[in-house]
Amino acid sequence: MLGAASENGLEIRDAGELRVKETDRIDTVVENFRRMGIAAEARPDGMMIPGRQRFRAASFDSFGDHRIAMAFAVAALRGDGESVIENADAASVSFPAFFSILRQVAG
Repeated sequence: MLGAASENGLEIRDAGELRVKETDRIDTVVENFRRMGIAAEARPDGMMIPGRQRFRAASFDSFGDHRIAMAFAVAALRGDGESVIENADAASVSFPAFFSILRQVAG
């Protein structure tokens, strides 16, 4: 998630299987990034995310996918304000204490 804030950005390739998980994780990540003001390009088997970007607070959706909920909770920590994640409770599928622990670590 934080590749967008890195110096060189992030390119994900050979990950077409991400399109057939709980959600199409490639399109979901790109859509939620765009809501945060992050430029991101979906590709058939991955995505390209340029670096040196700033995260804006946003409202986005996990689409019921536990990994999307957790990933964007972490991304929201870089935002310039408070973000809202619809269906955030999806994180409890694989990590019931995620938000409690995140609050502790994020301070």
